[in-house]
Amino acid sequence: MFLVSTFLALLVTGITASSLKVLTSNGIRRSYWVHTPSSYDDSKSYPIVLAFHGSSKLGHDIDGFAMEADTRLTLPVFSTKYSESKIFVYPNGARGTWAGPSYANASVPEDLQFISDLLLNLKENFNVDDSRIYATGLSNGGGFVGILACAPVGSKFSAFAAVAGAFYEKASGIDVGNCAVGRGVVPMLEIHGGSDKTVNYEGGVGEGGIEPSILSWLELWQRRNWCSQTPVVEDLDRGVHHSSWSCGEKKVEGVLQHWKVDGGGHYWPSKTENTGMLVAMAGPQPIEASDIVIDFFDKWVLGKQSLADRRDQELSD
Repeated sequence: MFLVSTFLALLVTGITASSLKVLTSNGIRRSYWVHTPSSYDDSKSYPIVLAFHGSSKLGHDIDGFAMEADTRLTLPVFSTKYSESKIFVYPNGARGTWAGPSYANASVPEDLQFISDLLLNLKENFNVDDSRIYATGLSNGGGFVGILACAPVGSKFSAFAAVAGAFYEKASGIDVGNCAVGRGVVPMLEIHGGSDKTVNYEGGVGEGGIEPSILSWLELWQRRNWCSQTPVVEDLDRGVHHSSWSCGEKKVEGVLQHWKVDGGGHYWPSKTENTGMLVAMAGPQPIEASDIVIDFFDKWVLGKQSLADRRDQELSD
């Protein structure tokens, strides 16, 4: 009852412009929510952000909607410039889950095929900027973002961001240590609560298999992206720590980034309460994950110029 009343309250505050779309992938009905800017102009190309929900017992077509409620990127009262400049897509997992953990309802190949089909469907219906396609996710959805980044279809994405990511090591026949990155370096961001009891920062046995520690998972991406051994670390107020690595042959700053909130739990952190924080009975958090994720995405454009060239241009502007 609590969740239902929360969803209704969010509907009143503005999540009404999103529409549910359906497609067939691997012969199975799959769906997603899509939110276009109110000023959408088909003569202009738009960046696209795919946001993957965490595992859920709700199923059906509500999970993507719940992710929209948590991130609130499409609510003008929270993020007008973001909702008006990008198309936001909230895919629904197979009966509430994404591939990776042992409890998943679809295999890794099936969910990756869904994403490939989804991108094609989006391009058929909207004017998509192919150089600015991004993926973010929460919990199980964050873990799937890590899988996506290592898959061939992941080469179509400009950058990735996981929040409270559940990066199962070898569940469902995958091995996160064996990653075939589809290009030189892959911009990757991870945000995690140091007090997360669902996906422990130190790793261990999770609901869907063995989870690596967050630092060891970051070390994998540090090696894949040819990053500096030691990150630049900022220790900020209220137990917030930001780590940034320089990566690639030219050691481009900020390709790999991590935010840790010492007292943070298993939710999408925000300075104002969202549904996940309410369920966890957590108060306002010291960071706004949505702002951090979108600011990170805005730094990276695929194909138009190298990351090093882009960084040099930013420094000269």
